[in-house]
Amino acid sequence: MNPHVVIVGAGAVGGFVGGLLAEAGSNVTLVDAWPAHVEAIRARGLKLDGMDGERHVALSALHVCDVQTLIHRRVDVAFVSVKLYDTRWATALIAPYLSESGFVVTMQNGLVEENVAQVVGWPRVIGCVVSRFQVELVEPGHIRRTNPPGGTLHDTFRVGEIHGRPTRRAERVAALLQNVDTARVTTNLWGERWSKLVANSMTSPVAAISGLTLKEMYEQSQARRLVIRLAAEAVGLGHALGFALEPIFGTSPDDYVAAERGERSSLLRLEAAMATWQATSLEGGRTGIAQDLRKGRRTEVDYLGGYVAARAAATGHRAPTHEAITQIVHRMERNELKPGMDNVEALLSAGRTAG
Repeated sequence: MNPHVVIVGAGAVGGFVGGLLAEAGSNVTLVDAWPAHVEAIRARGLKLDGMDGERHVALSALHVCDVQTLIHRRVDVAFVSVKLYDTRWATALIAPYLSESGFVVTMQNGLVEENVAQVVGWPRVIGCVVSRFQVELVEPGHIRRTNPPGGTLHDTFRVGEIHGRPTRRAERVAALLQNVDTARVTTNLWGERWSKLVANSMTSPVAAISGLTLKEMYEQSQARRLVIRLAAEAVGLGHALGFALEPIFGTSPDDYVAAERGERSSLLRLEAAMATWQATSLEGGRTGIAQDLRKGRRTEVDYLGGYVAARAAATGHRAPTHEAITQIVHRMERNELKPGMDNVEALLSAGRTAG
């Protein structure tokens, strides 16, 4: 059987995944809210380039206003890959067109499964954690990947059921995604989710407020220091909340906490890991928050660092650096502040003063 796969949100991640699935022979339909992007795909196909070479893939693409035509082609697997603040309406958009056994896969950052379940019910939700998948929507119909595939180093996609048990449908989703990059089924979805939240909240806002690309961020000692501080706060909170954390960028979560406390051996391991990440990234790769700021759009910071800060406050803990960096990003959204390394230094100085 060749299930009908619909990608709701054909931006950088969703579009790249959908393009490679279609190239591998899957029955794929892209749905996106950017008219120029949809029209470009319809006219010329989807251009994918970067670390995997260049290719052009012909596939079906729908405007949001055309989704009702799916009544004739029920959806077996719906990947939701929109901005986190758009999750609920995007799920509601595709829900009426799910087949009898159809389900939704949350191919996003953050902890969004509950938002999806409120629309389609928990039995129709599968989580998919995506790591080290640096992609950018360069222009309508053109997506670029700026880091290499996982290979034997890491699993880019981890697919998991809410209840944590392996199932045939989770295995089928992982098998599909192996056409894109390395993929496996996880029995620790929530631990994977929080670990990815740590990774996102420690890198995406730092690159954004500094104005650095990902490659440049790893080259800057002050930026690396702030990355470690943010990670330590989020890891400590994750442990306090009871999550079984997974390695973060291939490194033990405890190394970030120990490095922030001044343990030299942990710091050296992290510095070595960051040097590897820097060496294997293309020039010009920017994080999601940085891309949104450059395009004058709302960012997802409230669902990343802002989420960490909110969970900390709600449970009697503290994440002051996440709270502060979230406010800086909001000031940039309002054009009250410009990117620069002075923002990084201000956060580091505030932390030293507090300490």
